[in-house]
Amino acid sequence: QVQLVESGGGLVQPGGSLRLSCAASGFTLEYYDIGWFRQAPGKEREGISCIRSSYGGTYYADSVKGRFTISRDNGKNTVYLQMNSLKPEDTAVYYCARGCTVVAARYWGQGTQVTVSS
Repeated sequence: QVQLVESGGGLVQPGGSLRLSCAASGFTLEYYDIGWFRQAPGKEREGISCIRSSYGGTYYADSVKGRFTISRDNGKNTVYLQMNSLKPEDTAVYYCARGCTVVAARYWGQGTQVTVSS
């Protein structure tokens, strides 16, 4: 059974950091593209980062480039999203999925809430 479980969300002050984890089960994560997405209230779900299966290449949306870093630990079958210099506009539910775009993503985690507020 394919499953993705996110963790690591929470409340953080502007300028702070969080590290999200996406633990996979039922498949070997390194063989698939894995994306991070977020959805703020009243907004569409957007892709913010992705790590490619074949060569580990990474992608970042302009809104997070230079602040967020995606990485993968094949031994733990887990993908991470290190988020630094967080801003209030980063507040959203964050999801990981198997795939790099909302349309292409095949399996989704349940999401983890990130709130950036003073």
